[in-house]
Amino acid sequence: MDLSILVSNPLINVAVISWATAQFLKALIDAIKHKQFDRHRLAGAGGMPSSHSALTCSVLLTSYYMYGFNSPIFALSFILAMIVMYDATGVRWAAGLHAKAINHIVEYLEQEDADPLGRKALQELIPKLNESLGHRIREAVCGAALGFLIAVIAHLVRQGGTSLF
Repeated sequence: MDLSILVSNPLINVAVISWATAQFLKALIDAIKHKQFDRHRLAGAGGMPSSHSALTCSVLLTSYYMYGFNSPIFALSFILAMIVMYDATGVRWAAGLHAKAINHIVEYLEQEDADPLGRKALQELIPKLNESLGHRIREAVCGAALGFLIAVIAHLVRQGGTSLF
């Protein structure tokens, strides 16, 4: 069975490597910050650096290196990167704030003096929501910088004759 197809597309390769690197760094930073490793951070959204920004920006720069500024692939990569980073710092950040507020309301309503049946119904209706959905601008910028760095390294490796990237 020929598995070379798994590493035959430089755009996919640089995207996967950028995403995985950002997720690893995110888990490492979180572990240092909280003095405890949380394996869920290896795939979770939010946090430093933005894996979404790293992924899209690595594809953006790699498409520029491979196809040039005027190519449709570069244009689509640029548009996708802008949409993803806008969404991560805007819409998803706001959704995380909403989740935090809802979690706070649920905790307030679940206090001991509340009706036990009402607490149970509330827990079934609204489970604990993930508050870490989006990114601060600096997290998106750091993710973008990481993606660009990985794309530059991949480009230099490709120039040297290795085709893994």
